[in-house]
Amino acid sequence: MNRKLPSKFQNLLLKYSQEVSNANREAIEAELWKEYGTEQAIFVLDMSGFSLLTRKYGIIHYLSMVRRMQLVSEPIITSFNGKMLKYEADNCFAVFPDALPAVQAAISLQHAFDASNLLTPNDFDVHIACGIDYGKVLIVSSKDCFGDAVNRACKLGEDTAAAGEILVTQKAMERISPEAGIKSRPLSVSISGITIPSYTIDYRGT
Repeated sequence: MNRKLPSKFQNLLLKYSQEVSNANREAIEAELWKEYGTEQAIFVLDMSGFSLLTRKYGIIHYLSMVRRMQLVSEPIITSFNGKMLKYEADNCFAVFPDALPAVQAAISLQHAFDASNLLTPNDFDVHIACGIDYGKVLIVSSKDCFGDAVNRACKLGEDTAAAGEILVTQKAMERISPEAGIKSRPLSVSISGITIPSYTIDYRGT
């Protein structure tokens, strides 16, 4: 477990693991959800091409691109009322009050990197994939998040989406009104035996 997480959170988890009474475990779980639980849209951004570019040019080359991704992504995320949680390697984790601003931020980010890539050589172009879900999660110290929605967003953004893609779970899409004008196509994602009904966002009008 991350040592930067607050001691109260870690102590409650340890207490839960050592508790033999079901009733007491339920009480500890309820305390954790009361203290740290929330329902939000989870946004996960993953940069594409890490292995290829690192092998070709070295880690410094790719880290410079990661830094560019960070500088571009944070102001766009916050402009859509999103809250940054953390950058982890070449990933970005953020939360939004609902699914629509998360999708709007993802679309804006894709367009922003398309535009910035016009100014750089191909091997310095930043390409991203995004995964979005909505659900009940634990947010700890505004730095980390845990829950099924986090896992699904990671599976979509990191493991499934290709460069330029925005994948959104069915649960998140159901929260977006048709009047919002978000165009999408359904797909079924299967990873490690888990099926995630999802949609791919058609932001380029293809």
